Amino acid sequence: MDTLLKINNKYGFLQPLHGISEKVSGVRSSKFQTQEFGFGHRKARLKWRSGGCVNVRSSALLELVPETKKENLEFELPMYDPSKGLVVDLAVVGGGPAGLAVAQQVSEAGLSVCAIDPSPKLIWPNNYGVWVDEFEAMDLLDCLDTTWSGAVVFTNEQSTKDLARPYGRVNRKQLKSKMLQKCISNGVKFHEAKVIKVIHEEFKSLLICNDGVTIQAAVVLDATGFSRCLVQYDKPYNPGYQVAYGILAEVEEHPFDVDKMVFMDWRDSHLNNNKILKERNDKIPTFLYAMPFSSNRIFLEETSLVARPGLQMSDIQERMEARLKHLGIKVKSIEEDEHCVIPMGGPLPVLPQRVVGIGGTAGMVHPSTGYMVARTLAAAPIVASAIVRYLGSDGCFRGDEISSEVWKDLWPIERRRQREFFCFGMDILLKLDLKGTRRFFDAFFDLEPRYWHGFLSSRLFLPELLLFGLSLFSHASNASRLEIMAKGTPSLVNMIGNLVKDRD
Repeated sequence: MDTLLKINNKYGFLQPLHGISEKVSGVRSSKFQTQEFGFGHRKARLKWRSGGCVNVRSSALLELVPETKKENLEFELPMYDPSKGLVVDLAVVGGGPAGLAVAQQVSEAGLSVCAIDPSPKLIWPNNYGVWVDEFEAMDLLDCLDTTWSGAVVFTNEQSTKDLARPYGRVNRKQLKSKMLQKCISNGVKFHEAKVIKVIHEEFKSLLICNDGVTIQAAVVLDATGFSRCLVQYDKPYNPGYQVAYGILAEVEEHPFDVDKMVFMDWRDSHLNNNKILKERNDKIPTFLYAMPFSSNRIFLEETSLVARPGLQMSDIQERMEARLKHLGIKVKSIEEDEHCVIPMGGPLPVLPQRVVGIGGTAGMVHPSTGYMVARTLAAAPIVASAIVRYLGSDGCFRGDEISSEVWKDLWPIERRRQREFFCFGMDILLKLDLKGTRRFFDAFFDLEPRYWHGFLSSRLFLPELLLFGLSLFSHASNASRLEIMAKGTPSLVNMIGNLVKDRD
């Protein structure tokens, strides 16, 4: 839903997005002398200026595609020495927030850890936004570079919801630096490569890397995101997709309150003069998500909440350009842009299995919202403590037994039931047009804060979720109730069937 959850899909779409198959890049930052860029069938000639941004004509937003910039942290990483042939307690494959969090916490317990990633010092490219209370609970407030006193939702031209819940943007550099420093001080070793194959033996696994090195580990954690590199699935994978395009830009001005971030803007008056775009938006709507840092610096992102198949990126960019023009937002320069795709819902991986997973590869994306980062960071201690507990059991657990126990702690029956309800919510959202979506969020944000807070932050479990559902239904308009019953009944029956079948 917000940029916190926009995980850049480096591996391409898992299925075509409304008829296309496309690779999605990460954040790109402009830093060059003179360069030509193509966007669609148009090109713009752009020139470097002082301050690290590129000037662009205010009427040509989408002609600017900043050059890819990869920024690395200035760290001397202790590297894994394959010549010693040691078996590490844990091999973490993937260097995102979730993987580093587990590596940090397992190594704090005195176990040996090897973190494997092709670019271990690369700063994460995503713009993450979080509810402040989520990071406060994890003692990560020092990793927020900007906070807002609350948020606002525009459901239509007349209806505005003020959300009295502080919101913040994650300082990606600070968060990764903090995690790497702790990993280094705990003795974590790093290996700069990709894992291409894993071979399991009774008490250890062999990870074959693309540089020819083999790393031996008692436990393997797949934290590679949506690539599903090592974790296995045995059911058809047919998720919904959240697709978004965002820019961090310098603008002449914007109409938003700098003390509040814009969580959702579903208004569509910017499409009144474009019949084709308006018809597409009526069917599969998009909203604006915005983080204003000052009167002339802002992060803007046009987002399709969930669709199957997902919207084309060019469609979303076209809608964004029309919206900004209507709002009178004239872009002077763009620091970064990002193309984001998040698979939502779909089946869980095989439970249990030898490789342990966390994050996107373990099905941990919120199926109704796309939220993941805060959820996976909160789950890291659960995974880490389980690994430490079972590895420290005097060697009486074999590899399969250890992994099985870790999976049980990560996906207990309560979490699986919670996810089933969230998938039910996603199925309803998939069937709503613009009017239905507006009615839904009108009711959603009229709920008691404990309900919508808990739903967005995955803090409600099945008994509370049932009360949440009843409360949402009671707050909904008559039209929305009829729509939920008509479009949600098959999904409700499916959810009940899955809940009955899924037992410990």
